Amino acid sequence: YRGVVASVRIVDGSLEGRKQIRLMASNKKSEASEVGTFTPELKASKELAAGKIGYVVTGLKDINDVRVGDTITLDGDPATETLPGYADVQPMVFAGLYAENGAEFEKLRDALGKLALNDASLIYEPTSSASLGMGFRCGFLGLLHLDIVRERLKREHNLELVITSPTVSYELEQTDGKSERLADPSALPDPTRIKEIREPWAAVEIVCRNQDIGPVQQLISERRGVFTGTKHLGTDRVMITAEVPLAALVVDFYDALKGATSGYGSLSYKLIGFRAGDLVKLDILVAGDQVESLSMIVHRSESVSRGQAVLSKLKDIIPKEQFKIALQAAIGGKIVGREDISAMGKNVTAGLYGGDVTRKRKQLEKQKKGKAKLKSQGRVKIPPEAFTAVLGR
Repeated sequence: YRGVVASVRIVDGSLEGRKQIRLMASNKKSEASEVGTFTPELKASKELAAGKIGYVVTGLKDINDVRVGDTITLDGDPATETLPGYADVQPMVFAGLYAENGAEFEKLRDALGKLALNDASLIYEPTSSASLGMGFRCGFLGLLHLDIVRERLKREHNLELVITSPTVSYELEQTDGKSERLADPSALPDPTRIKEIREPWAAVEIVCRNQDIGPVQQLISERRGVFTGTKHLGTDRVMITAEVPLAALVVDFYDALKGATSGYGSLSYKLIGFRAGDLVKLDILVAGDQVESLSMIVHRSESVSRGQAVLSKLKDIIPKEQFKIALQAAIGGKIVGREDISAMGKNVTAGLYGGDVTRKRKQLEKQKKGKAKLKSQGRVKIPPEAFTAVLGR
């Protein structure tokens, strides 16, 4: 009933309980029902004066209304400008979270709601998948943030999750002049309406041994990165700087770096903005049906290799049916990769002994027609582990 409790530092003036306040960034108004200090417990006081650090019981019920870095001012005597340093949280990595047990959707929703109470940077919205059922599409600050949320859901709420391949947000400019941020590849409009797609880039700093410079530069080149320089940190350490597309970092760049440097390499990065690129939507088709959860936005130069890598993994995971299953990677209407899962074998002539050979032929023809009918009407069930298997390249 107390609502959101904000930790504050009073920069100018004073704040008393029962005063009307306004949060300047979110423009939300409320009554400060209580103010006080940390002792370290919450200890109520009459007022908080300039220079004090304490708390304000805002009475607001939505954690998103009280943002970290916002400025609180008196509603009747407001400040003329906000304190510097505040910026809206912009998630850069997006992934779908689904409970392995579809019946635990309500439990997953409640768990995400509780996490969001003390993690204002976690953004989530309901979504659904034909293969995975109901779930949530979540926005994270980065891969580390994703790992933390996943671990907390597992340890604190005992949830086993299926996580779809992480993607980044893109800037889309359409031919009619409209621009928007896009995080879900399935929401990409018709290619004829797209003027330009811009992807986020990051400035990367890699510290490694001198003998690892060659493998690290090769790794950067493979991920469409631009090498910018080196700086020696001693006799056997060097810092390599480069600029790399964020999409190349969010999947397995760190694991590949550890392999290239025998475990000695370390990585840090920061976002430096968006750049236009030759980006296309890569669709995955299973038995002719498009699987939206496996769609991704990739650079055209990587589309064939990425599509073939995904198909190879799906071929090993999707179980056989009584008809042949075609796995295809497509860009628009053009197929750029294909794998086939052979039909489940069954010897329909095993019980036939003696007689004319036409008896066996009739059985084989009947089986052939049955498989053709299954192929036209049957549906392939994609196991949940298929979505986690395609996280790597």
